[in-house]
Amino acid sequence: MNNIESLYQRSQNLAEFAERYVEYLSSVLRSLDFAVMKELENMLESARNSQSTIFVAGNGGSATTASSMANDLGFDIVKKANTDIPFKVLSLTDNNSVVTAISNDVGYENVFVNQLKVHYRTGDILIVISASGNSPNLIRAVEWVKGRRGKSVALVGFDGGKLKQLCDVSLHFQSEKGEYGPVEDAHLALNHILAHWFQNKLKRTHHTE
Repeated sequence: MNNIESLYQRSQNLAEFAERYVEYLSSVLRSLDFAVMKELENMLESARNSQSTIFVAGNGGSATTASSMANDLGFDIVKKANTDIPFKVLSLTDNNSVVTAISNDVGYENVFVNQLKVHYRTGDILIVISASGNSPNLIRAVEWVKGRRGKSVALVGFDGGKLKQLCDVSLHFQSEKGEYGPVEDAHLALNHILAHWFQNKLKRTHHTE
C-alpha cells in the first residue's frame, strides 16, 4: 500500500482525504533541495540573455506541464513584466503532426530527439519532466544534448531515476514509486514558482532601468 492508498484508508470522507492529501503534498514539496534553485535561475537567465531556446519535454501529465511552462515562462512573462527580452521557451509536446509522424515513422522513443535535431542550436537548454525519471524518449533526448555539450535540467519524482544523475541540474521531489499525482502537482507548482519569480524580478529590473 502506497501513501495515497493509506490516506484513503484513513479517511472517512472526501474532505478528510483532501486534507490529508494536501498535507502529504506539502511534504513532497519540502523534499526539494532548494539550494539547487540558484543554479537553475542562473542557467535560465543565461539562456534569456543569450536568447537561446529553452526546450521542454514530458509525457502524459508531464506533457501538460511542459505546455504550461512554455506559456508561463514565455508569453506570460513578456506580458506581465513588460520586458523586451523574453525567455524563448518551446514545448516539444505540442505539435501533434510532428509528434505523431515521428512516432509512426521511427518510433516514440525518438519523438523528442528528432525535433531537437531540427531546432537545437549550441547554447540551448533542454528541460525534461518525468515522475519516474526513466522515460526512454527523455533519456535519449538528454543524451543527444549531452553529446553536443549542451545543458539539461530534470524535474523528477520517485527515486529520481536515470534522469536525476544524467542531467546537469536535477529538481527531485521525493515520493514513493507510482505516486504520479503528488509529483505532477509539485512540478506544476515549481513552474508557477519560476514564472512568478521572474515576472516580478524582470518587472522590477525594467522599472529601474
